[in-house]
Amino acid sequence: MKPAVLIVDDDEEIRTQMRWALADDYELTLADSRESAVRAFKERRPGVVLLDLGLPPNPTTTTEGMAILGEILAEQPTTQVLVITGQADREHAVRAIAAGAKDFLPKPVQMEELKILLRRASVVADLRQAHRIEAVESAAGGGFAGLVGTSPAMRKVYNFITKIAATDAPVLILGESGTGKEVVASAIHLQSPRREKPFVAINCGAIPEALLESELFGHEKGSFTGAHAQRKGRVELAEGGTLFLDEIGEMPLPLQVKLLRFLQERKIERVGGRVSISVDVRIIAATNQDLARSITVGKFREDLFYRLNVVNITLPPLKDRPGDVQLLAQSFIEQFAREHGKAAPKFTLPAQRALEHHDWPGNVRELQNRVRRAFIMHEGASIQPEDLELADTAPKETGKPLKEAREELERTMVADALRRNQGKISHAAAELGVSRPTLYELIEKLGLKNEERP
Repeated sequence: MKPAVLIVDDDEEIRTQMRWALADDYELTLADSRESAVRAFKERRPGVVLLDLGLPPNPTTTTEGMAILGEILAEQPTTQVLVITGQADREHAVRAIAAGAKDFLPKPVQMEELKILLRRASVVADLRQAHRIEAVESAAGGGFAGLVGTSPAMRKVYNFITKIAATDAPVLILGESGTGKEVVASAIHLQSPRREKPFVAINCGAIPEALLESELFGHEKGSFTGAHAQRKGRVELAEGGTLFLDEIGEMPLPLQVKLLRFLQERKIERVGGRVSISVDVRIIAATNQDLARSITVGKFREDLFYRLNVVNITLPPLKDRPGDVQLLAQSFIEQFAREHGKAAPKFTLPAQRALEHHDWPGNVRELQNRVRRAFIMHEGASIQPEDLELADTAPKETGKPLKEAREELERTMVADALRRNQGKISHAAAELGVSRPTLYELIEKLGLKNEERP
């Protein structure tokens, strides 16, 4: 279903313009007064409202618009209200946002900017109405256990977590570095019956081989030089909960044997100990390596692989999560702002374009680090592309006729979207914000030959 949007404006020409621009992607309801707006809102319950503040009988003041804003938010506080008005002075903007509006756009509206804000607002509204807004507001917790994203790829991840969380089956999480494997492991734990018990993580590639066994299984006093007291390992510390083994492909072969024995017997022996200790933990492992190849070259035990790989999931790289970059960036900037007790700066339109067009080789971790840098380095109330150390991707002047430049840009965007989505028209159309028929028309108009398509 298309997201529902209510447009409130007394100018018929503006209503018509917005209907033509937005009808392909949204279920629109139009109103031209306070009475018709409130009635339409109560009937349709849209998640997003585009609201003109200057309405009859007093179109030169903001009285009617502010009254509608108050009634809508009292009726449904989760509604995302975007104020669009000719009353463009800062005082009215501040009043509207203080009263609960999410953003403010002066007339004449720049349709590109409106579409970006509308797309983001409709996603947030959907999450709020699904009781998952905490996942957007905080990258560290709440909502779907700290996960942020509404792309089809992430919805598959959520579905996987929901199905697997209630079981005790071992899980193997695969994916590129920085895709959030530990966050997904934590989400599985938090959705499971073990949620009240510890979630213990250990990076098998970050601890020297000589110390890793002791870190995992603990040691007895005097078992080696420096062992001045008995110490429990990560396995014991996770009793009743979940043990997350990150970078499992880096685990040395001798230790793989001991981990396999534990998975078979559910008992451990501390280094230097002779007593078997029963431990009840769930194992979740993760790697960015090709374990099948590691088995072939003798670096990973096949029997351990099958023990860990009862169920597995491959996390998508950030470049394959259309629409999630903006949500994640907003989530991170709000998180950093809370940590520092400051107001969250806004991403300018050039910054949003730069975020969308970057390939993100470092995935979510790279995005988090760039946003953290931008929070530290930005000046004023907004973030520019240079704060993110990204280039503004706005089309530069080329000296070409406007029609030719436009077609060249459209060709590049359509070809890139088709390539990223492996030629799937519906997915590419959703990413580009157009309907399937419109995308087919663009492909024909731009003369994209089969060899230029995936």
